[in-house]
Parts: sequence; structure tokens; C-alpha cells
Amino acid sequence: MPMVTWATPANVSESGLLVPSLAYCQRRWDWRPDYVVADMGYLGAAAKSVCRQRWQVTVLTHVRKNMKMVAPFESETKAVCPQGQPLQWLGYDWRHNQHEFAPAEPASLCAMCWEQSQCSRCFDYPPSDHETLLGLLPLCTRSAQHMLQKMRPWIEPTQSYEKNQLGLSQVFLNSLRLTWAMCLLADAVNIMRARSLLERPPVHFPLNQLLPQQMSWDLM
Repeated sequence: MPMVTWATPANVSESGLLVPSLAYCQRRWDWRPDYVVADMGYLGAAAKSVCRQRWQVTVLTHVRKNMKMVAPFESETKAVCPQGQPLQWLGYDWRHNQHEFAPAEPASLCAMCWEQSQCSRCFDYPPSDHETLLGLLPLCTRSAQHMLQKMRPWIEPTQSYEKNQLGLSQVFLNSLRLTWAMCLLADAVNIMRARSLLERPPVHFPLNQLLPQQMSWDLM
């Protein structure tokens, strides 16, 4: 269910609506999401930086295949130290505005590293080094990958379903007044449908009586 609908000309990128949408949520409801899982259209670092610094919102997207990696990332899902030892994320230090990484156990390369006597086994990186790879939640973490791989794929089919159900894919609007009216109608349909689903009594499984049930014998 949409909280707010934006209507823009066709030549306006959807990524430009990210910051205004969060600003609207914060101003209207004094609330904003902690995580925004988006597609490659929201890859731009400038908007991610604004969301991170102004509202502490994490914007998660995949990286391009040809995008240059920065330390400590070897790939989107793997972080390593300068000598190649895999690292694990320990957390984000809000006081110093940096991520903390440490060798992932078992740290097999640390015992053979020529820098082990001078290494603190703690590696710090500020999120500003790369808004996509680091941000507030590094992409190599299990949480970030779960949201990108398990949750993000549900968004596109849902959007396509809404577009086809409302017939928006077959409509070309060349009037601002007509566009405004269509947006209000589309929102009204979604609100009424959501309210109907919330107020409608649950439908019981029609074959419930035929399902096997476990019986208890009170013999004691």
C-alpha cells in the first residue's frame, strides 16, 4: 500500500524521488524506514549519502559488474584484509563514524602473515569510502545479502501486478490535471482494497474437515 504517490514527467529518473520520499515520511509521520532495498536505478552515491547522514537510512543496491572495488572488498560478498585474509563485520561505530572488521575464524592466513607482529587485527573503514559497498550496512554481511537476494525479487512482480491490474501500463498521460486524477484514483483503489482485506473475515480452508487430526486419549 503506497504512503504517497509521485507523478513526474517521463524523463525524470525515479532515483530523484528517494530523498523527497523520505523527507515526506519524516515530515508527515515523524517516521522513516531504517532500510530501503532498491534496484540499480538507485545506485547513485549522492542520494545514499544524504539518506545516511540526514536520517540514518540504509539504501541497499547491488553494484555494477564493472564497478571498481574499494578496501576491504574483493567482491560484493567478500571482504579481505590487504594480505587476503577474509574479514567479518563486527559492527558500526557511531562515535567514530566507521565500520569495524576483523579476521574471520579460522584466520588461517594470519599465522603466516609477515605483518602479524604489527597488525592489530582490527580494520576500520568509514562509510563515505563507498556508499554502496559500505554505507551503514556493508554488502558483504548476511543481512544485506538476504534483503537483496530474498526480499528484493518480490518487489518487481508486485509492481508489475499493480500496474497491470490498474491498467496503468496501457495509459499514456499528457495532461497534468488528468495525471493528478489518475493518481488519486489509483491510490483510492489500493486503500479500499487494503481496508477490505483487513476487515474481511478470514476464509477457512474448505477441506479443513477432511484433514487428519491427532486424537488424545485421556487414560490416566
